[in-house]
Amino acid sequence: MNELGKWERFQAFLRDEIRSLTTVNESDRKWHLPFTAALATGLPLLIGAYFDHLNYGVVSSLGGLVFLYMPPTPLYHRMVALMACAFGMTACYALGLMSHLLEPTMMLVLIFISILVTMICRFYGVGPPGSLFFIMAASIGAYSPVELMQLPLLVGLFIMGSLLACMIGFIYSLCILRIQKPLNVPTLIPPSFDFVVYESVVIGVFVGISLAAAQVLNLQKAYWVPVSCLAVIQGATLRAVWSKQLHRILGTVIGLLVSFGLLLFPLDQWSICLAMMILTFIVESAIVRHYAFAAIFITPLTILLGEAATLGQSSASALIQARFLDTVLGCLVGLMGGVCLHSPRFRLVVGGLLRRLMPNHWTLN
Repeated sequence: MNELGKWERFQAFLRDEIRSLTTVNESDRKWHLPFTAALATGLPLLIGAYFDHLNYGVVSSLGGLVFLYMPPTPLYHRMVALMACAFGMTACYALGLMSHLLEPTMMLVLIFISILVTMICRFYGVGPPGSLFFIMAASIGAYSPVELMQLPLLVGLFIMGSLLACMIGFIYSLCILRIQKPLNVPTLIPPSFDFVVYESVVIGVFVGISLAAAQVLNLQKAYWVPVSCLAVIQGATLRAVWSKQLHRILGTVIGLLVSFGLLLFPLDQWSICLAMMILTFIVESAIVRHYAFAAIFITPLTILLGEAATLGQSSASALIQARFLDTVLGCLVGLMGGVCLHSPRFRLVVGGLLRRLMPNHWTLN
């Protein structure tokens, strides 16, 4: 009877997983938002290709990702939010670049950025993608081979990309607000200690652990490890964490096959730009409907974003293998972090310790 009960529970578990993988969510996101997002990240690439400096265009394109933080609120609010996120992403990228100059500090810098950015995003109610692209900018910066005198140039390129995204966001808002009523500015929920402090610290520490694990395993350009970890660990429940890591690994496996096929073509600067714009459009159209399907196209997009300037200098199979290991490692550490994050006993012990370390004048409940 006991064995029969275990088998029935296993069958129910499989049914839930299949249902999770096959469920397509409804969304009211129109085509023009993904199209404009592709334009915000693609224009810097096109400009870089035109001047035969695609590597510069890639840095500016990374700054263009800030467009995805534009909320559907009135014009005054969305532009303030967009410019604040642009400043934050620039700061994260600059800190990531500086940490590359002194590799032993890389993990500590990423932990600091992850904790601080997650706290700020939660305190001010920043919606999806939350702290993800801030950490992504810092991670890519940390693995960028840069000399000290190149820092101002790269940070300047990142700022130009984010400013272009803000300008595109302003023009887009002027057009869309004529035909679409904005949502009211959401009222900030009084922040709780667990949500803002405890969970941010745990998330930041496990993001740092994922990077440390990548360094111990001597993974090259492992910027995708902490990003994968963060994407998984932020699930609202342990079930959500499990589902997200399953979606991400499955989508990544299929996406790596797509990437391998894409890399077999003789890609030049213009075709890389076009491919990245098309992939961005697909991802932003699909991400709110089905995460695993979106992850299929996130994988080649991130490979091109991180490796566009050096494609052809290493074998495609080695690149695909490296990204697969990065994703699996990041998801596993993220799952471990999710187990700790949602464990009542872990929350009681670690949360109590953090409360004792917290200054008395902080008033979070």
